[in-house]
Amino acid sequence: MMADLPAGWEMKMSRSSGQEYYLNVYTKESQWDRPTKPAQRVMNTVQASHLLVKHRDSRRPASWRSENITLTKEEALKILTEYRNQIERGEKTFEELASQFSDCSSAKRGGDLGPFERGQMQKPFEDATFAMKVGELSNPVWTDSGVHIILRTA
Repeated sequence: MMADLPAGWEMKMSRSSGQEYYLNVYTKESQWDRPTKPAQRVMNTVQASHLLVKHRDSRRPASWRSENITLTKEEALKILTEYRNQIERGEKTFEELASQFSDCSSAKRGGDLGPFERGQMQKPFEDATFAMKVGELSNPVWTDSGVHIILRTA
């Protein structure tokens, strides 16, 4: 009988080849070679706030602000760009605008999404956030939810 696997690993069976492989339960990365050390946890978290403007082609064109969002993608982008400009000019804070105008329920927290790891957000949003420096404000980022500006906070 083989020894138990180190902590954080699971043995799986490949459907295509029938061969055993090993899965890191924390990172979801796999390997063919039997692990000899405990699985590494990648605690790569970020924290961000966002301001979301939905449009009629969003995956759910409704929000706490409006039951039926009819904006075009172009109109949503124009509105979001103006919010970003107001922040850049110092006329409004990110938190003020997100609290009033974000189509996400995070508006009640000034747009704060709390900490998150890779795999928890839509890919374009995640990629943009992880690429940013703390305190940086993104250009518009498109996801299935709509168009966002992101403020990386941690």
